[in-house]
Amino acid sequence: MPNIRDELEMQVNRRSFLRQNTAGVGLAALATLLQESGAAKPKAANTSGLHFPARAKRVIYLSQSGAPSQLDLFDYKPALKKFHKTELPDSIRRGQRLTGMTSGQKSFPIAASMFKFAQHGKSGTWISELLPHTAKIADEMCVVKSLHTEAINHDPAITFLQTGSIQAGRPSMGSWISYGLGSENKDLPTFVALTSGAGGQPLYDRLWGSGFLPTKHQGVKFRRSSDPVLFLSNPPGVNEQARREMLDDLGALNRLALEAKGDPEIATRIAQYELAFRMQTSVPELTDLAQESAATFELYGEQAKQPGTYAANCLLARRLAERGVRFIQLYHRGWDHHLNLPSKIKQLARETDQATAALILDLKQRGMLDDTLVVWAGEFGRTVYCQGTLTATNYGRDHHPRCFTVWAAGGGMKPGLTYGATDDFSYNITENPLPVHDLNATILHCLGIDHKRLTFKFQGRYYRLTDVHGNVVRPLLS
Repeated sequence: MPNIRDELEMQVNRRSFLRQNTAGVGLAALATLLQESGAAKPKAANTSGLHFPARAKRVIYLSQSGAPSQLDLFDYKPALKKFHKTELPDSIRRGQRLTGMTSGQKSFPIAASMFKFAQHGKSGTWISELLPHTAKIADEMCVVKSLHTEAINHDPAITFLQTGSIQAGRPSMGSWISYGLGSENKDLPTFVALTSGAGGQPLYDRLWGSGFLPTKHQGVKFRRSSDPVLFLSNPPGVNEQARREMLDDLGALNRLALEAKGDPEIATRIAQYELAFRMQTSVPELTDLAQESAATFELYGEQAKQPGTYAANCLLARRLAERGVRFIQLYHRGWDHHLNLPSKIKQLARETDQATAALILDLKQRGMLDDTLVVWAGEFGRTVYCQGTLTATNYGRDHHPRCFTVWAAGGGMKPGLTYGATDDFSYNITENPLPVHDLNATILHCLGIDHKRLTFKFQGRYYRLTDVHGNVVRPLLS
């Protein structure tokens, strides 16, 4: 048996060996990251590492933060008219857990939607009058009415939808996809987050964070201003040549630190500085929407001319997709309609309907919809019973995790399909229940990724976006 001194020397030698070799690996990875220079054109994705042929190359995720009411947008329930203002039967509620906002209510009156529905397209998809533009793309949509979630409050629910866990700190979907597929354009981030809307639930940066994945995979948030990325522009008195020389000197110092410490995050830091330098050219060109035609602005609506609006972000998402950005996440706040739902949902529909449909039509006319997967989703649904006082013209709805509606288009999803069904109260699922993990597994499948094989070892355990769950829902695939 070795003595204590021998054991300590062995540990020191092991640490030295690992440190030196980690630095070598880090430098090799860094060389790959830095081999491109200048304003390189977007490169085709390296598909040799895919688990099977991909239908989609990229994802645009339209996150409707606050949870839109499926009862007033997609899940048509004509039988509710005869139950309007009556108590929700116990046989339907089945002792469901309630939020603190309605648990004290003595009455749970049913609120039938006050909005008209009609079937649209050859598919006959039911869509509310609130979404006339979305109705025009009915035959492109794959509508899922039977999604359900584990969380009943906003933060854990949106965290679960985006990361596969209700607990904060896991990598977001965009980070997983960046980690799995890499970039198609070295002059822009692989993962971009865009926010719009006002009020409602806060949006935390961790929703587009990389968690325990290397930080180069975290989303880059573009701000709602003429300077979308902080500190990207050179300060007064610093020109491009001076910035280049400064980064070269800083890079040399960081390489010395990498050789000494072997910390892969130092390699990420060097690569991100280089990316920021290239973004000084690529981002201003990307965000200059004045390059777009009058016909494009007519398609997306006048709000597309105003930076930071949902419409402008949808147009920017198309431009990002054209340039090879792998994952584009839009968050639009304001859908949390506990009270005064009829007036509030009209406003949110006006803000989002035209631009959402325009994005699908724009991608299709440019030949991009086939390999771009667009997902529209909130974090859960809304109750059939009224929160607050029910009147002839007003009602509110509480959180409802048991069933809600999402839809996807392009990228390998089956167009014109309506999948799953709920009972007459849009309260319980009656056909094809679909957990969030299954939705995420199916999204990864469209990208050519086996969700069970996209893993990362952290603290002794292999993690994945779908945790230990998830099945690909093949009926959703075209």
